[in-house]
Amino acid sequence: MKRIVFSFFIVTGVLLLISCRQKNPDKLTDTPTSGSIKIGVDETLAPIIRSEIEVFESIYYTSKIEDIPCPEVEAFNLLLKDSVRMIIATRTLNDKETEYFKSVKIYPKEVKIAVDGIALIVHKENRDTMLTTGVIKDILTGKIKTWNQVNPESKPDSIKVIFDNPKSSTAEFAVKSICNNQPLFSGLSALNNNRDVIDFVAKTPNALGIIGVNWISNKRDTTCMGFLDKIKVIAISKEDIATEANSFQPYQAYLANGQYAFTRNVYVILADPRIGLTSGFTSFLTNDRGQRIILKSGILPVTQPVRIIQVNDKL
Repeated sequence: MKRIVFSFFIVTGVLLLISCRQKNPDKLTDTPTSGSIKIGVDETLAPIIRSEIEVFESIYYTSKIEDIPCPEVEAFNLLLKDSVRMIIATRTLNDKETEYFKSVKIYPKEVKIAVDGIALIVHKENRDTMLTTGVIKDILTGKIKTWNQVNPESKPDSIKVIFDNPKSSTAEFAVKSICNNQPLFSGLSALNNNRDVIDFVAKTPNALGIIGVNWISNKRDTTCMGFLDKIKVIAISKEDIATEANSFQPYQAYLANGQYAFTRNVYVILADPRIGLTSGFTSFLTNDRGQRIILKSGILPVTQPVRIIQVNDKL
């Protein structure tokens, strides 16, 4: 298990390593519905993008899309090095990345396709299933280190915080959005991917895992349901005190109405100067069928309506 290194969000150093981009337009034979490409995918989004690819290839059977699940920093590195012409990520290009592409006369497109979230998970035996955003920030920065500091009735066990990967989008989200760029506690740890975090939390009573919502949101996916049988998902409150009335899990409706605290956008980033399979797959992701796949996955599509039904428990 590796200790987290927070240089992951300093992407600018990548630009110094890139001396040239491989441009062989004459060798590119793919079309919007045929051919073969590779795309980089933020690993937290891997399940939903894999579902999209399977449907796309079943419709356009002469197409082949190889997805490369990896930490988000590595996905951007693949794009900058011209190893792929398309990535799926939870942020857009930063200023230095944009300037680099301008210098090589490529003008990437950024297309929002969904709203995702960050989920916090604990062991099945853990009774602390409602946390405030303030408490979560204090845990991540090291002000709170044991479970009985969260709840006096809990055990005095240390809180073992686990990320999916030190270079992941979830780790960057924790630094920038949850902790307002304050340094994270040096005792936090990271594994390799979201699946490893779920397995670790399922076996570790004092663990607090941080993963992408996509890994536990699809109620139609037997794999996701298997994950949910192993762990509990934390309900998060934006208030000073967490109650059942003001704490929300990362369900689709709460992503839609803004009640869930930790949401983020999902983007397709295209650095392809021609109209090929990258453009065709992007069009699929944003059209009705691709958006319905996102809707069924449990995260929030940008064009499909989400029905929010109010249930009255008193009836």
